[in-house]
Amino acid sequence: MARSARPGSRPGASGTAAGRAPGRPPAAGRGRRTLRGGAAAVVAGVSALALAACSAGSTATDDGAGVARTDVTVAVGAEPVNLDFTTTAGAAIPQLLLNNVYETLVKVDQDGELQPLLAESWTVSDDRTVYDFTLREGVTFSDGTPLDADDVVASIERVRSDWTTSLKAKMDVVAEAAKVDATHVRVTLTHPSNAWLFDMGTAVGAVFPDTLDVDLRTAAVGSGPYEVTEVVQGDHVTLTGRDDYWGGAPALDTVTVRYLTDPVAAQNALRAGDVDMLFNLAQADSVDQLAADAGLQVVEGTSTGEVLLSYNNRVAPFDDPRVRQALNHAIDRQAVLDATAGGHGTLLGAAVPPTDPYYEDLADAYPYDPDRARELLAEAGASDLRIAFDVPNRAYATSAAEVIVSQLADVGVTADIVTDEFPAVWLDKVFTRHDYQMTLILHSEARDLLTIYGDPDYYVGYDAARIADTAARADAGTPEEYVTGMREVVRTIVADAPGQVLYLMPNLVVAAQGLEGIPANAVTESMDLTDLHWS
Repeated sequence: MARSARPGSRPGASGTAAGRAPGRPPAAGRGRRTLRGGAAAVVAGVSALALAACSAGSTATDDGAGVARTDVTVAVGAEPVNLDFTTTAGAAIPQLLLNNVYETLVKVDQDGELQPLLAESWTVSDDRTVYDFTLREGVTFSDGTPLDADDVVASIERVRSDWTTSLKAKMDVVAEAAKVDATHVRVTLTHPSNAWLFDMGTAVGAVFPDTLDVDLRTAAVGSGPYEVTEVVQGDHVTLTGRDDYWGGAPALDTVTVRYLTDPVAAQNALRAGDVDMLFNLAQADSVDQLAADAGLQVVEGTSTGEVLLSYNNRVAPFDDPRVRQALNHAIDRQAVLDATAGGHGTLLGAAVPPTDPYYEDLADAYPYDPDRARELLAEAGASDLRIAFDVPNRAYATSAAEVIVSQLADVGVTADIVTDEFPAVWLDKVFTRHDYQMTLILHSEARDLLTIYGDPDYYVGYDAARIADTAARADAGTPEEYVTGMREVVRTIVADAPGQVLYLMPNLVVAAQGLEGIPANAVTESMDLTDLHWS
């Protein structure tokens, strides 16, 4: 018998109660804390998130006449180089636009489960290869055109034909997407896939108009509650609430998302009331003092953000697995976590957070062991090694790099830091041209293990043939076979040491008192602003 998804209204990210998938271990420290007077907390840092000015005293929850405010200024991370995540890699663009401007058929909720969004309901055939989606009626894009099956089909086909980022591989399993009628889309897969429907709740599942007559680098036409009304490069993006949104107009008329590269200035702006919310903090060493400020709230949850030390597996010395394994043993990841994130976060053994169904605790696969590191380097003939270490100019990365350089020196490895402007220089040099030996970056996409290691042309350069057959069998198998097979994939990758996950970022937000609807968990790359409102 075909299985049917339960229909429901638009899922929100409101509230801050953190969730987890049933039967999976929770991430540490989830929930909301309100900090007043002497209360303090240490907030971890993710990719350098910035702040910007609104008007002094903007953290008041009303306009002075007892009416709840309808604007908010949010400080976020690395600025998008444009608005087109179909051709531009990196998390900054979908962080801004996914859910807020562009929507998907299904949405990943705070528990990591799938809920209806543009698809009101769906059924799956007994052989798990045919998905029939019933689309929600009355949905329009921000340009006023109605959304129907043609748009969904065109969006799926466009991933396969026009997208140029590595994410397009997530749609390879699709054999055909077809319109049955205006509100009915049928997607046929080449084989059963445990991953595909979840992926449809991420950026690769975004629905665009079937006819695109705009430049996606400078304009965005989506069905979400907000539309992009202003882009000032180097400063801010303005999102304006849509009165005609199918789920009802959002509580906020305007969300100003602003970018500053100086995390100290960002924190000062929050203290001064010039901004309302700091979405993940860039400097953990200042958080005790910041969080103790009266009137601030801290929302803490889990994320999908793995801080990854990547080795270029294509080039010497990292084409030798003994060198890669040696460096893994040479790094005290707890010390890195303490120095970079004030102890917040979770040590991982692979790019698999605890919320993934195939997670298992492999954090001790490479214990800190300088003597073993020296032995492996000697075996590889790589003693007194000198390498270039490309580091993006983000606070979490530069802080971690300083610790790593010192620890590598203890085993005879000299790592010369090369600072790369992020995103422009790092994306071009490291990600696109693979012109590096070792680097450090935050990977925030959900379930991205095979994105990182399943493609030999990806910047890491891992020999994907080592895992391809096992991964394919796992994806096509039963849910139980999926877990078993993917765990085998993970263990193979960890043994090969193509890189090392230093830690999993927590999701930490510091905001003005009275700002509600802040999701505790970052379950995809999206910074979900859809339920923000003032009490």
